[in-house]
Amino acid sequence: MATYLACMLPFVTRESHSVHDTETIAGQLARSMRGGEVIALHGDMGAGKTQFTRGLVAGLGGDPHAVSSPTFVLLNVYDTPALKVFHLDAYRVHGPEDFDAIGFGELLEQSNGVIVIEWPSRVEAILPKKRIDVRITTLSPRVRRIDISEA
Repeated sequence: MATYLACMLPFVTRESHSVHDTETIAGQLARSMRGGEVIALHGDMGAGKTQFTRGLVAGLGGDPHAVSSPTFVLLNVYDTPALKVFHLDAYRVHGPEDFDAIGFGELLEQSNGVIVIEWPSRVEAILPKKRIDVRITTLSPRVRRIDISEA
């Protein structure tokens, strides 16, 4: 992985005190993306998974205002000057076969962009072994702990 990741992985913890902090942390991670990365975003409802994705898109030079939760559509695609971001949400799927039915396997094989998956535990069986796990833990209404590691 690139320079920033080499400095921070295999494990780094950051604390966020605002949406801006969360987006900044994600933007720092985005600067290390070269294409082909899979990011598994773990966290409770409202923890900031979509905000983190906004920061990734912004860090790649894209429009963060275009980012919305893909809960009902399962997949949103964001073009950025650096890389395409494929933002998936497994919250409403019934298992890996549902996710695979929307073309997840082909996306993994053909993507030279960045794949971001919210609620990855619901499709754990089909996730690649090599990925970046981002765990966002709510410590208080305004504070989040963000743990980033290579799986």
